[in-house]
Amino acid sequence: MQHYGVRDVEKMLRLPRSTIRALASAGFVTPVRGPRNALLFSFQDLIVLRAAQTLADAKVPAKRISRSLRQLRRQLPQTMPLSGLSISAVGEQVVVRDGAGQRQVESGQYVLDFEGDPGSGSLSVIERAAPAAPAGQIDWFARGEALEREDPGAAIDAYRKAMAAAPDRLDVRINLGRLLHETGRHRDAERAYREAIGACGRDPLLLYNLGVLLGDLGRGREAIEAYEAALRRDPAMADSHYNLALLYEKLGKAKEAIRHMSEYRRLMRS
Repeated sequence: MQHYGVRDVEKMLRLPRSTIRALASAGFVTPVRGPRNALLFSFQDLIVLRAAQTLADAKVPAKRISRSLRQLRRQLPQTMPLSGLSISAVGEQVVVRDGAGQRQVESGQYVLDFEGDPGSGSLSVIERAAPAAPAGQIDWFARGEALEREDPGAAIDAYRKAMAAAPDRLDVRINLGRLLHETGRHRDAERAYREAIGACGRDPLLLYNLGVLLGDLGRGREAIEAYEAALRRDPAMADSHYNLALLYEKLGKAKEAIRHMSEYRRLMRS
């Protein structure tokens, strides 16, 4: 069975590491331990992780999310079916489709699709249709994703070309800022995030990523402003509450730290 490390999950599903670990701690997924006690996730774990975040983003009630994920986990195949696997919503029911037909899962209203390569067992997550590159033109976004691990510099160049072609594409700008941050180009990453907010609006994930960057740079008060702004757009963003609790604790503001940590724990329990 193929397994994926935390870093793989971060890149494939675009979930913060703290969210991945929190969902694992809550028992939604059951990773195994690999070398150096690293968490390793299965194909089924990837589906459940993304489903959990997508349901939360869709403001599905927390208790319904828990029921849906437990049902979903029981229905997932151990390996990628030869026909591929799709998870989507029909009305208020989540439908799992594979080679055996389709099955409903208790859930709220949302749309979620997964596509896989039956030959390799790989998984990609589709949340919205991205504009396809015209015939004969290079899909620079796809090229950037493919190059991230082997050649980050080339991936950054690809994302910049994708951004030049479509300045309002949020996914391009998020990936560019994240990769600049990961490669230590912090000033460029900050510029990329702030330009993205100007071009695409105050998206909560952009604001959250900016907060992470500012925190890494030791600019705690500015990081707090970014996280608070993210929460104004998405009050259920648990990771913003968690990071705010840590920052307020460093500043000696115990009341604020306790409030955000309590909210983080409430969100992760619900």
